[in-house]
Parts: sequence; C-alpha cells; structure tokens
Amino acid sequence: MKLTLGLLGIVIAALLGIRVALTFEAPPMVSEQLGYRGTGMDEITNPRTAAKLATLNAVPAPQEPVTNSGTKASAVYENVKVLGDVDSDQFNRLMAAITEWVSPEEGCNYCHNPENLADDSVYTKVVARKMIEMTRKINTDWGKHVGETGVTCYTCHRGNPVPKNVFYQTDGGPHAKGMAASSQGQNKASKQIGTTSMYADALTSYLRDKEEIRIAGQKALPASTNGTTIQATEHTYALMMHMSQSLGVNCTFCHNSRSFSDWDQSRPQRATSWHGIRMAREINTGYIETLKDVFPANRKGPQGDVAKVACSTCHQGVNKPLLGVSMVKDYPELKGVVP
Repeated sequence: MKLTLGLLGIVIAALLGIRVALTFEAPPMVSEQLGYRGTGMDEITNPRTAAKLATLNAVPAPQEPVTNSGTKASAVYENVKVLGDVDSDQFNRLMAAITEWVSPEEGCNYCHNPENLADDSVYTKVVARKMIEMTRKINTDWGKHVGETGVTCYTCHRGNPVPKNVFYQTDGGPHAKGMAASSQGQNKASKQIGTTSMYADALTSYLRDKEEIRIAGQKALPASTNGTTIQATEHTYALMMHMSQSLGVNCTFCHNSRSFSDWDQSRPQRATSWHGIRMAREINTGYIETLKDVFPANRKGPQGDVAKVACSTCHQGVNKPLLGVSMVKDYPELKGVVP
C-alpha cells in the first residue's frame, strides 16, 4: 500500500513538473531595447511565436483593379445608403472584397436576399451597412490611433462572419452561494483579461463605459484625496492584462516602469493606446450597441447584449494589426474618398 502511494506520488509530481515546464517558453528569445538604458524597457519576443503570428496576420491579395464607369452606385442600384458616392464599378469591386473578407463560404447571400438585393429583410445587411459606416468613420476621424494604415472589414473579420475576438458582458461565471455569492466579478480566470482572476468584466467598464484608469495616488495616506480604491486598481490591471495579451507586448511597450503614471517618461505608444480606448468606446456605443434590436437572440451574449470590439479584435496578438500592412490604400472607398 505504501509502495503504491509512493509510486502514485512520484507520478503526480512528475506530471506537475512537466506541466510547469511547459508553461515556460524555451530559448532562444529576442530582446529589443525600447527605452533608456538601465530602465528595463525591453521587449522580449519568441521568434517561433512571431513566425506563427506572421502567418496568422498575412494580408490577402487585393481584388483586381477596375476602371471607373463614370456612374455612381446610387444611380445604378437601389437602396445604397452608405456607399452611394462610390463609382458603380468600384462599388462592385468592394462588394467582392467584403464577401471574401467576411463571408467567403456563405457568399453574397449572407447579407443579401438573392431575389432582391435592395431588400433589407436580411439582418446581416443592416449590420454590414452600419459596419461600413463605422469603418469610414475610423479611417476619417481616428488617425491618432490607426494612423495612415487604416482599417478594413478584414482587420477584424479575417474570413469569419463574426470576428473571433469579441466580448460580451459577464458576471464572472458560476460562483459560490450564500455569504460568498458576491464575488464582485473576480476570482474566475477569464481569457478576456489574460486568464487572470481579476475583474472579469473590465472590458465593459473601460471599452464601453467611461471608467477612468486610476492607480497611483500622488500623496501619502490618500484616504480623502486620492479616491482610488484597491478594487479600481485591480480593474485597471485587468484591462492592462488584456491589452498586453492582445498586442503581444509587455508593460514597457508603453510605460517606463520607474514611473508608470508619468506621461513624460512614457513611450509615444501610450498616447496611441489612450486614443484606442476611446475609439473602442465610440465603436461599441455609437455603432454596435445601436444594433441591439437588429441582432437575433442567438447572436447575443448570456446577458442579452451584443458582441463588442476589444483590443484583441483588431490586433490579434501583434502590436500593429496585420503587422502594419495597409489594406485601405487598395480600397480608398472605405476612407470616404471617391476614387
């Protein structure tokens, strides 16, 4: 009996050892200095992971260029509410591209009634129209985050009708009853926040609502002057974990670790992220949540809300979506510019 228990203990210890070993990344790793010497502002990357991400972020070839017909889409087709200013031939080219980006298997009928393309009875057409309007808005007004690279439908969809990296409101999942019933949304490992057990619904707080990021007090004993609670700090860390995981970077990609709160010692990427948070809020509240009554029940989350965008929706593991390759230059219609 003792021998059996001893062997069982050895097997369990060996399995735990193997599991622990597999959680670490094997060398060689690549270290790049991002900030001043001695500050520890280094970016550590795994070249094998980077190679996989390069494949996942490959950009599809653009549709073959076409010449202008000289007639706007609104003059040729009925019920064109967003892209009516686009040349009709360019419009058809863009529609072919959107089909490839969003519904390559379902085809045009994913959004359209094949008997009447002008019909709005297919809910996905109403959604697509709003998303095109949103894409134009991003490319026109959010240059402080997307720069000249811009975005297209492919930036988020990557060949999927529903982008993979979206989020819904959550209460943190099943938890204990009785006195322990109120977990404050914590103590449940969530993939949205780097598989940590911090506040599980941080994305709703920061990327839909306007909760402010506050951690460090400016004075000692800040009971009445700082106003920042430990709970608020944990909420912030949850968001930061999400951003770090979404972009495949560590904290010093934006921050100088000697003073996380000091903007003067931070990298320019911190300002880009600041604008990105506010861009996500506008996308979620000004566009996506306005479609709540359009989406059917099977497209909503457990609490009845629609899928919302997060940092991971576009970035998908790299600090520049699609590794910084611009697709919008091949589709200027998505910038609201008539070719």
